[in-house]
Amino acid sequence: MTGLMDHALLGNAEMYEADRLAIAGGIPGIDLMERAGLACALAIARRWRTGRVSVLCGPGNNGGDGFVIARHLAARGWQVRLGLLGARDALRGDAALAAALWDGPVVGLSPALIRPGDLIVDAMFGAGLTRPLEGVALAVIRAVRAGGNPVCAVDVPSGVHGDTGAVLGGAMQAELTVTFFRRKPGHLLLPGRSLCGAVHTADIGTPDAVLESIAPKTFANAPGLWAAQFPRRAQDGHKYTHGHAVVAGGGLAVTGATRLAAYGALRIGAGLVTVAAPPDALSTYAASLTAVMNRKADGAAGLDAMLADERLNVVLLGPGLGVGEATRDKVAVARKHGRPVVLDADGLTSYAGAPRDLFKLIDENCILTPHEGEFLRLFPDLRPADKLTRARAAAQRAGAVIVHKGADTVIAAPDGRAAINENAPPWLATAGSGDVLAGFVLGLLAQGMPALEAACAAVWCHGACANVVGRGLIAEDLAPAMPAVFRQLAAHIG
Repeated sequence: MTGLMDHALLGNAEMYEADRLAIAGGIPGIDLMERAGLACALAIARRWRTGRVSVLCGPGNNGGDGFVIARHLAARGWQVRLGLLGARDALRGDAALAAALWDGPVVGLSPALIRPGDLIVDAMFGAGLTRPLEGVALAVIRAVRAGGNPVCAVDVPSGVHGDTGAVLGGAMQAELTVTFFRRKPGHLLLPGRSLCGAVHTADIGTPDAVLESIAPKTFANAPGLWAAQFPRRAQDGHKYTHGHAVVAGGGLAVTGATRLAAYGALRIGAGLVTVAAPPDALSTYAASLTAVMNRKADGAAGLDAMLADERLNVVLLGPGLGVGEATRDKVAVARKHGRPVVLDADGLTSYAGAPRDLFKLIDENCILTPHEGEFLRLFPDLRPADKLTRARAAAQRAGAVIVHKGADTVIAAPDGRAAINENAPPWLATAGSGDVLAGFVLGLLAQGMPALEAACAAVWCHGACANVVGRGLIAEDLAPAMPAVFRQLAAHIG
């Protein structure tokens, strides 16, 4: 991947290290705090009219940011009330220095501080919160949510874990969240993402050079991650230079999923796509597919014969294929020929109860695309962890790229690199959309894109297509939207 650092997501420990390195490099911590508070105040002034604001401060550095915000908002004519959780003289370090510069009153934090219509600045707890909220803090959050007050959160909404997006006891619902230097995984992972509102990342002077020492492995999925590896079209190219993808076809009653996947692979640029059709379904495929080719392939033996042609370079197994031994045999055949495989739907469920049989066959050039149910059939012991941790652990165990699908799809590689997708609209949750995604992955893999980059690009394009189509989308609309998405990508891929 190139262009990584523009899209890096920093976990809590990594952000603490970024701050430490910045301070060690000569930037005083109080200067970072001052810049953070000013950035928040400016973001608030851009979004809301001057009026009444209640700044809710916690006992740590997040609260210190709140004192800076209060000072800058008051200087701009806001009517500021500041509530502090704990005693002012208990503040330490940079937070104490910031509090000393606030010359207004400080009252104890309580639900009584919340007035109807006030803007709330949530500076109680940052991303590093590790224990469930309780007591006064939780009561204040409930009062804010019950009152429907607009909220600007500092770093993350209080109660959201920065690494996982999990809610710890309760959490603020923000309209705007201002964070610093780089976003965190919790800004993109659900439910945290839905609680952040719009997220603004402020530059507070932390040098980008600190990322060289941190070497982050988590990123927001965006063209900057994979554009350099995205397939280009040479003037002297022809269809075989753009790959020949094979989709193992479902039987007569379940051809729809196969067709959706095949057209997805073709639309995203595969030079040729062939459906390996069961004999009973060949005429159905032939009648309904035009640019996609069809070839009779009776079971694993038929696929084996097809793959003797080395130009057929990647295989999708799963959509409409059926669950059981016959599907497992086709996976074994594809891997016997050394073909990278994309496994989805029935191709995954066929290994429920025996996932290690699958893991012995696949490698880092293969891509698994499970939704939550399919994920748990292969990795039942990974249920308790957060989605990012689960996807990473699954990729390492399987030795393949994992696309853990959902509104916050996580794409993870065996070497620990991972990306979180954020462009999928709610209307993408419709029957058949996953089949198109599998086809997109296949088509990019067929064109020689590395597995992780192919998976990331396919997931992003899938979301972009859904946004082009808009609400009311059905799965058949996705692949035809790819030309519009290619136009969006022109600035990145030429």
